[in-house]
Amino acid sequence: MTTPDPKLDLTISRIIKAPRSLVWSAWTDPSRFEQWWIPAPAKCKVVAMDLRPGGALTTQMSENGGDFQPHLSACFLDVQDGERIVFTNALTGGWRPAEQPFMTAIVTLQDHPDGTDYHAYVMHKSNADRTMHEELGFFDGWGTVIGQLATLVEKRVR
Repeated sequence: MTTPDPKLDLTISRIIKAPRSLVWSAWTDPSRFEQWWIPAPAKCKVVAMDLRPGGALTTQMSENGGDFQPHLSACFLDVQDGERIVFTNALTGGWRPAEQPFMTAIVTLQDHPDGTDYHAYVMHKSNADRTMHEELGFFDGWGTVIGQLATLVEKRVR
């Protein structure tokens, strides 16, 4: 992995007080993933989650009880069991080029004395895209969903 470039990349980390296996399971089980992937009270539906390089990651969201609408159409680039997931919306499942590429994300999980060190590293093709993602609420949005993930898995530890 390259060193983050502050002009192009955004990063966010959190210590989750649960074993890495529980965090991994919440990332890779579609029914659990739906419980934390989108900031509440919006709802998430997993349309596709094919956890292999070239596999699709497709989600929809519903706000205020409305119909589900497209949210994310992405492609997994790398999946290292229990440790790392890399996906991009520059491609869709089957390595098909996407209409509007925006970012590539690397999510890593490492053991920590208090549970799991969760780190997301999100790369953008330009400073304008990075700035737009930050202004759209990257830290609030990704921070919220990581918090929702932590709540989901930490309650299983108690």
